Amino acid sequence: MERVFTAAVHQEDDWYVAQCLEVDVASQGATIAEALSNLTEAVELYLDEVDDPHPTATPLITSFQVTGAA
Repeated sequence: MERVFTAAVHQEDDWYVAQCLEVDVASQGATIAEALSNLTEAVELYLDEVDDPHPTATPLITSFQVTGAA
């Protein structure tokens, strides 16, 4: 069964870190594509190992402004 998950990706120094927002799994890679590929593999392994996985609903992702931020 194929499922769709959501990833947040950010850069830390020379690495891209990808985190699945529905389950508490993260991975990294030298490129965004590599980080997402590694995250896919990590989530697949996680779902295979967990007895009764309960992914949370996909959160609302949005942006907001902060006044006076440096």
